[in-house]
Amino acid sequence: HYLKKQDIYSIMQQHGYKDYENAIKYYSEALELNPSNAIYYSNRSLAYLRTECYGYALADATKALEIDKNYIKGYYRRATSNMALGKFKAALKDYETVVRVRPNDKDAKMKYQECNKIVKQKAFERAIASDEIKKSVVDSLDIENMTIEDDYVGPKLEDGNVTVKFMEEMMEWFKDQKKLHRKCAYQILVQVKDLLAKLPSLVEITLKETEKITICGDTHGQFYDLLNIFKLNGLPSESNPYLFNGDFVDRGSFSVEVILTLFGFKLLYPNDFHLLRGNHETDNMNQMYGFEGEVKAKYTAQMFQLFSEVFQWLPLAQCINNKVLIMHGGLFSEDGITLDDLRKIERNRQPPDSGPMCDLLWSDPQPQSGRSISKRGVSCQFGPDVTERFLEQNKLDYIVRSHEVKAEGYEVTHSGKCVTVFSAPNYCDQMGNKGAYIHLRGADLKPEFHQFTAVVQQLHANRPLGYQRPLLVQTNI
Repeated sequence: HYLKKQDIYSIMQQHGYKDYENAIKYYSEALELNPSNAIYYSNRSLAYLRTECYGYALADATKALEIDKNYIKGYYRRATSNMALGKFKAALKDYETVVRVRPNDKDAKMKYQECNKIVKQKAFERAIASDEIKKSVVDSLDIENMTIEDDYVGPKLEDGNVTVKFMEEMMEWFKDQKKLHRKCAYQILVQVKDLLAKLPSLVEITLKETEKITICGDTHGQFYDLLNIFKLNGLPSESNPYLFNGDFVDRGSFSVEVILTLFGFKLLYPNDFHLLRGNHETDNMNQMYGFEGEVKAKYTAQMFQLFSEVFQWLPLAQCINNKVLIMHGGLFSEDGITLDDLRKIERNRQPPDSGPMCDLLWSDPQPQSGRSISKRGVSCQFGPDVTERFLEQNKLDYIVRSHEVKAEGYEVTHSGKCVTVFSAPNYCDQMGNKGAYIHLRGADLKPEFHQFTAVVQQLHANRPLGYQRPLLVQTNI
């Protein structure tokens, strides 16, 4: 039985299949029959990496090495898992082992050098860090005196303000894969930073009986799919409000276009267009998964620093009619957290490794009761009993979260009390999933799901994941 599944992942790859969930299932079955096979653990580790279950991937790679300390793929995949978790020193140690055993492997050598560069960069940053208040990038900008060249014929803010006309022109400009002038980009970022800084960590809004709001999940730099959402559901307006639930950037090659569009609509409709922070609106994720590289390629390192500042002011959760709570990740590693605790979070920072702020960005639901170690290696997984207790204590009906690819674009779990929505169809141009968004009406607050499929992304300027660090691109090793 298990021999047929001996290398199911390789078979899938040869035939063009990308069903990593089934690969995990088959390897798990094979391991029940042959639990001392390092290859099975290593290959399941790779499947976990593909589904972003980095904590599980790390555990499997480690188990493979416990069984066979000479199994080189185990070191390679453990290194990749640690890189994804931001554990650079641990990753470097394993890359060193791979390079020592395979000195002529160009891919392994490149990843070792890249990882070594990151470790040295982090050490340098710590060495020059001080207790002084860090100055904002805004203080070093002279936007007024930035010149817009005569040959630039793209959209411009009107007297420094975002307008409907500007937004329509900018989306068309981006659709043709043209770059917004840096002055306009800086104007948007400075203004939206000021706007977001005035918001609470928990935004609370009221929907009247006749009103509805559209809730979207992850978009991950898939600009043409974002345009499709607006085509299907209408452009944002005071009468057509939206909430985008984090992870606007990284992975896809058009993250700059996505985030500038979303920030533009936030400025245009500050009370009717809502944005929450995701785990990818953070420096570590942006460094690894492409956004930092994309901003530097299209603009400058200074502009990425400003994006980083803006991301830190994104609210962490939103409550509708005191009944529905929305966050990117999920619930908490301990009981007793209240809405008032969320209101008190000081969010203007990179998220910590634990605590409510971390959980809001990173946690996931699980079908079994209680809590367990996160498949991602960060925060936790929470069961239906955890959800029930939290809702009861805070007098809420249910939660809406994103953060996970779902084949149908959404999923309802925990007896209807935990809803997941994901709005990046065919995620990373390979997962084949649908996207979805939710209509929520003030009259009954019952989620109404709308699915959509991926559009053909016109004339890719870069291949999918074109700005992602090569450290996270798996090879056949």
